[in-house]
Amino acid sequence: MKKNILSSTCAALALTLASCGGNAGKAKTAGNDSAAETKAAPAVPEYTVLNNPTVDLSTYPKDKDGYYVIFDGKTFNGWRGYGKDKVPSRWTIDDGAIKFNGSGGGEAQTGDGGDLIFAHKFKNFELELEWKVSKGGNSGILYLAQEVATTKDGKQQIEPIYISSPEYQVLDNENHPDAKLGVDGNRKSASLYDMIPAVPQNAKPYGEWNKAKIMVYKGTVVHGQNDKNVVEYHLWTPQWTEMLENSKFSPEKWPLAFELLNNCGGDNHEGYIGFQDHGDDVWFRNIRVKILD
Repeated sequence: MKKNILSSTCAALALTLASCGGNAGKAKTAGNDSAAETKAAPAVPEYTVLNNPTVDLSTYPKDKDGYYVIFDGKTFNGWRGYGKDKVPSRWTIDDGAIKFNGSGGGEAQTGDGGDLIFAHKFKNFELELEWKVSKGGNSGILYLAQEVATTKDGKQQIEPIYISSPEYQVLDNENHPDAKLGVDGNRKSASLYDMIPAVPQNAKPYGEWNKAKIMVYKGTVVHGQNDKNVVEYHLWTPQWTEMLENSKFSPEKWPLAFELLNNCGGDNHEGYIGFQDHGDDVWFRNIRVKILD
């Protein structure tokens, strides 16, 4: 496998995307026989981490609590599509909130859709926002994301955002089937998607605003939901690697995702914050970030 780092201006690229307190949920570990297996994992394909232009965070206002306000409720200043140089048209501003206008296509994203990112790479930070979904809605909040490209048949293609980024699940738990999949509720809202369930599970019904918090500090990650810490785990540890090995991002099932997520945030342990297009209506507002360096 060969990894490249590419500096370029952000161009419109072909997009192939799919998706994906009380006592906080913590990572569960279990013994396995992987060390004893001799079958080699599939090779990691050659890939490029794009190094596109970013915005200067110091030009954004700080609120009284010391958080940078990265969405002003009126403009997409600093935001663009993942792998694109502009905001896709399905992302709009609705009554002071960022809204994705669902296509009804689920994971089959359309050309005028795709994931949305804020064009600054964060390292140690605390993100706070509010979100709500439509009935049966599904989305996600991505963090430490990279823009990753591979080449197939001589053509460059952008890989899904979530193969390099942990995902804070955003979901209508009562009406979306994903809530009943996975293990122990690890696909319900605020969970570390497909790995750690949010405990307690205190999401509000569809159409109501939920508070979300994501804290990343020197590898420790905490998810908060509606003023409760519900998930805690630790990146770049043997436990993190083991969770990946037991997920759909294992080296056998998805070798590129395993390599990128195992070194989440790349060499500098930093990346983009993003919102997922999963084909359903979803809203985000009051988005602010505190730097913890």
